[in-house]
Amino acid sequence: MDKISAACAMEWSIQLDKALRSSNPALAVETILQTGPRLERWGQEPEATKALCSIFGLVPGEDRLFANAILLRLADAFRFGDKKIRLSVVRIFLTSIRCNRSKKLRKQKRRTFLNSSVYNHEELLRRVKVVFDTGDVESRAMALVLFGCWADFAKDSAEIRYLVLSSMVSSNILEVKASLFAASRFCELTDDFASVVLEMMVNMMASPETLPAVRLGGASVFTRMVCSYSVSKRAYKTGIKLVLDSSEENFIIAMLVSLSKLVSKSTSLISEQVDVLLPYLSQENSWQMRETALKCLHLLFVKEGCCSPVNMHVIKAVFSILHELELPSVMHCGALQILHKIFLLTLPNLPSFEKLEFDHLLAILENAAQSPIMSKCLAALRILTDISSKLWARKNSESFAVYSSPLPLRVISLVMAQLRSLVKQLPDPCQTSSRIFHEIKSLLKLILQLVGEHPDLGATVLGEIGSFIKYFGTPNENVLASKHIASSEVLDFEGDMYQAFRSKLLSHIHRFVATCLQILNEAGAITTNVFGKVQLLVKHLHHGRIFDCYTRTIYSLLLHSRLFGILIEHPFKQELATLEHACKMLSERDNWHSYKAGIYATNQGAWITATFIFAELMSRVQSESCYCWFKSLVQFSHSEAKLWLSPLAKQGSFLEGSVGTNELLAFLKDNFGELGQDAAGNDDVPNYRDVLVGAYKNRWFFSLRAKLLGAVGEILEVLDTSKQETFSIIIEVQNSALTNIKCLEKFTQFSCRLNRLAKEFNLINSSFIGMDCESLKIIARLALSCSLLAFSAGFPHFFPNLPAYKYLRTCVREHSQQSNLSSMLLQDLLSRLLHIDHEVSMDLCKLLDNGGCPTKCSHLQSGNYILKSGHEVKDILDIIRYAVSTVMHLQIETNRIQNEAIISHVTKNGVELLLEISRKWLQIPFQMPKQFFNTRPIIGSELFVYSTDSRNQSQITVSSGLHLSLNLCLQLRNASPELSLGLTKLYCVLYSRVSFQKQSHRERNNEEMESQCQPWESEEIVEMNEKLFQYVTECAKKTTSYGKRFRDDDMNDDQMVYEFVCFEPNAKGQGFSSCVLDVSHFPVGCYRVEWYSCCIDNEGSYWSVLPLNSRPVFTVQESLFV
Repeated sequence: MDKISAACAMEWSIQLDKALRSSNPALAVETILQTGPRLERWGQEPEATKALCSIFGLVPGEDRLFANAILLRLADAFRFGDKKIRLSVVRIFLTSIRCNRSKKLRKQKRRTFLNSSVYNHEELLRRVKVVFDTGDVESRAMALVLFGCWADFAKDSAEIRYLVLSSMVSSNILEVKASLFAASRFCELTDDFASVVLEMMVNMMASPETLPAVRLGGASVFTRMVCSYSVSKRAYKTGIKLVLDSSEENFIIAMLVSLSKLVSKSTSLISEQVDVLLPYLSQENSWQMRETALKCLHLLFVKEGCCSPVNMHVIKAVFSILHELELPSVMHCGALQILHKIFLLTLPNLPSFEKLEFDHLLAILENAAQSPIMSKCLAALRILTDISSKLWARKNSESFAVYSSPLPLRVISLVMAQLRSLVKQLPDPCQTSSRIFHEIKSLLKLILQLVGEHPDLGATVLGEIGSFIKYFGTPNENVLASKHIASSEVLDFEGDMYQAFRSKLLSHIHRFVATCLQILNEAGAITTNVFGKVQLLVKHLHHGRIFDCYTRTIYSLLLHSRLFGILIEHPFKQELATLEHACKMLSERDNWHSYKAGIYATNQGAWITATFIFAELMSRVQSESCYCWFKSLVQFSHSEAKLWLSPLAKQGSFLEGSVGTNELLAFLKDNFGELGQDAAGNDDVPNYRDVLVGAYKNRWFFSLRAKLLGAVGEILEVLDTSKQETFSIIIEVQNSALTNIKCLEKFTQFSCRLNRLAKEFNLINSSFIGMDCESLKIIARLALSCSLLAFSAGFPHFFPNLPAYKYLRTCVREHSQQSNLSSMLLQDLLSRLLHIDHEVSMDLCKLLDNGGCPTKCSHLQSGNYILKSGHEVKDILDIIRYAVSTVMHLQIETNRIQNEAIISHVTKNGVELLLEISRKWLQIPFQMPKQFFNTRPIIGSELFVYSTDSRNQSQITVSSGLHLSLNLCLQLRNASPELSLGLTKLYCVLYSRVSFQKQSHRERNNEEMESQCQPWESEEIVEMNEKLFQYVTECAKKTTSYGKRFRDDDMNDDQMVYEFVCFEPNAKGQGFSSCVLDVSHFPVGCYRVEWYSCCIDNEGSYWSVLPLNSRPVFTVQESLFV
């Protein structure tokens, strides 16, 4: 457990005291500078509570005592130290002010460390005032700066106020500047002081004796007149009058900047400030004055994001800057950024453009988009992209285009032209690659934005990318043909110097193509034309002379995407082509890129290619751990390849009509004898359960995949084709009610298992913080599949008129906490389909009504990716529609059948339904989430538990019949600082049972071995995380009080006690709290406490956090009192 600042305070105080007493001045300065960040971090942490003090062995109030000692020592160091020591003291408090003003920390509720930790502010001020009274000019200036840093409490001292005001009229410029800083800090906090300073500033600025440097320093004071609107408005009006009355350019520039900063915090004055700035953009002014006015407009519209009414005069004035080509490019970029922000915020509400004005605007932007200066080009292209997305839709019916093609197509052409120019003009990739790739990503991002707004342009964009790859594949010929440069200047793109650049560039383009296809998929725009463009793109790349085998392999794998579905006519031919590129890549001993290609193959569902790559790499690795990892990957990929090939092997007509079948089978038999035989139609294929379960080790996802396929395998064993005929005879001839009931009971068990797996897949998505979007989609699809299979296996529960219906409901209690399985299954499936298929969702709601369940169609889901309709979920949706419609039709049929025949009819039809759905589901290709090749440790939490009895912190004990009172520390591990700062709450649920008792001394010694079990292996992980999520949801609705505790009884009368706890996290992701567990009914003995935690970020998202340390243990002892 990490120490908090309060626990380190004594050590810090001693270190500072030793350093200040040392004869080494450098040590004193170094220690003072170290103290600054410590105090800043301390100020971000909550105040030490009684529970927190007990955990760290602190006396309540001890932290404040040492904080006071540290600050007083710093004041003494300033009083008695030399110039360097005094400067270091000033520096740490100035740094603290800058941190307080940063946007990241401004959003958080921060307490003022000086106000809360110092008992006697007057003592601090007195020690610094001694330096002001007795020191030289520099010392007096530093003292004034300290007064400004301590404005939170220094403003309340009349003596310090007088010192600051009197120093403003000092004859020494250094002292005046320091006093102006202190005065500006005071003005932020008090109205009366700000009014006095404002009057003094007017007199100082108007006096001819005031030095120019003082006038410039005084201009910055106006920025801080923000304590109230009345003061701000008066300061602004005064400042404008000073600007208009002055002819000194430097002073006007300083005042314009200060007044712009002032009005950016008061939106009612922005329009007036914009009107003041516009005249300074005219050509009559110097370029320094024009640049300042442009920067001020940039501050108002871009940096601060102010949105005020904008008229055409503003747009024309900013556009006038773009006409003057002799101005610095920085001004052109600034003008374009201002226009972009104006268009982005107010474009739909702008006055209607005249045709000529709009043509002129587009012509200027097009010229800027062709600028060789990339910053200017990007700014113009961003404006054109937003116009294409926002304004073009509004003006689509009007003839506003000055080009032969619509504006979005023109923007795409301009972006692609810049992309070619970047590659063509690359002088030295070793020196400029980072900048080049940043610009390339910015250009490609604009195209993706256009495709998102105009999905019909997808084929055009992919065609342009294909042409670019063709151009890039034969660069020397294309460059010479373009006649842009001489033959002597042709770049040697084929040299080793450009190999890394080529690979990285094509990797970026590959990601762009994949993202573009995802956008088109979500928009339902994957067409034959799009697929043809991707095929042509891959063909151009394969024909390029300079592309490496890794690049050819990953581009070939694009054609394996599930997005294309039935558009792929010859999958075997495509698989064979991919394998050929993979063979060449492996022959070059490019092991790292081969591993990356294998990962991508699993992500695309190309399991034959993945098996081949991983098998080859397995034979090359030398470490035992790597060998085990590759062996598991080979087994996993091999099993998935069998799953894909087995259904196809039974479709003889499909195999015979597929181009490349014979070649692929020959390749498989040469490299994977068993797999090749399976693909050729071997009848001795192992059963599904044996094929699929053996390869999963050590990973949560692998474990769930194994459980899912194991459950499906068991279902297929029950419904095995060879046994189906005998089973049907038993049903139809004997009509044995007992046989039918046992069959339905078995399907009920399968349904409960699959429903739990669906929730575990949900838990994976909410437990891996920062998982990529594609991995979230794949896991969400698996959860949807589990929900579908659970719905299908639970078909008996949708027929309340079954004679065995009540018996089946009692069976559910053995496998689930709910007795109404039909409601649970329907609501779970419904919650996943609400945003995908409205028609099926309505049918599910009807089933809920028919089953006598609540009509409320809602289900708690914690932090999960919401699937969207697309090709990758189309197959699952088709099966769901078939399953739901079949159940509804079967319900209608059973209403016309007599009670004696219902169970036979439902069983027969339900078995056929489940068999058909299982077979269809197994034919859906599986994709591996990329996240599970990530070797970074997962973000988890550690819980540290201490007894509230401060006399015995080494163990947790409680007397029999009493409640257990605990102090808790919950700390995130492996989390980035950004995540820790973005957390708003931490929650935890602790629970224990009587059955958690350790019966023997030996069992207690096995605690360390038990702690090595993975946290997801617990049988209660789903149920307790659901309880935790529901509690957090109720807390957000303010319907539950913190620290709520419960006691439940299960079927075996094993009482469970649990309590929810809330934590306020600090910057380290660490929180402290306390709780009480009601263990008064526990017999004497030793018990373990299980726990799970979660966190809420600043966007309101819920994330489960897996426990990483061992479970705490407590002992119930005999009571000493009777």
